[in-house]
Amino acid sequence: MTKRSEEKTKFIELKKIYETLHGEHGCMWDKEQTHASLLKDLQEEVDEFIEAVKNKDYPHMKEEVGDILLHVMFQAQIAAKSNKFDIEDVIDGLIAKIKRRHPHVFGDQKVSSTREIIANWHKIKSIEKKNKRSHRNRGGK
Repeated sequence: MTKRSEEKTKFIELKKIYETLHGEHGCMWDKEQTHASLLKDLQEEVDEFIEAVKNKDYPHMKEEVGDILLHVMFQAQIAAKSNKFDIEDVIDGLIAKIKRRHPHVFGDQKVSSTREIIANWHKIKSIEKKNKRSHRNRGGK
């Protein structure tokens, strides 16, 4: 693993690269892509990652995680162009979800086993799904 200070990150550079690729002087092919046009490639990358995990091939796993991140960034950039969401929105949602689903770490909940953690996870996830359906049924997005 590469040693890095906590303050140093390549993520800002990665965000700028995607903004450039989709900007005025960016890549024509990238700018023509849609959420749907990239699905086949995304599935291929996920399948390759799964294969690398099964083979315990860490260099290949690292490469495939990068390829999956490429797709996450690409999808977020496509959405950002139409003001739907951007990568920061994705990260904000992910942080909130992780904290909600780990009340034994980020909250007051006490647990005594991984079985209890998993049960709580499923309970929280079920409540989230129910709330999403209720929100959509009321006309939310």
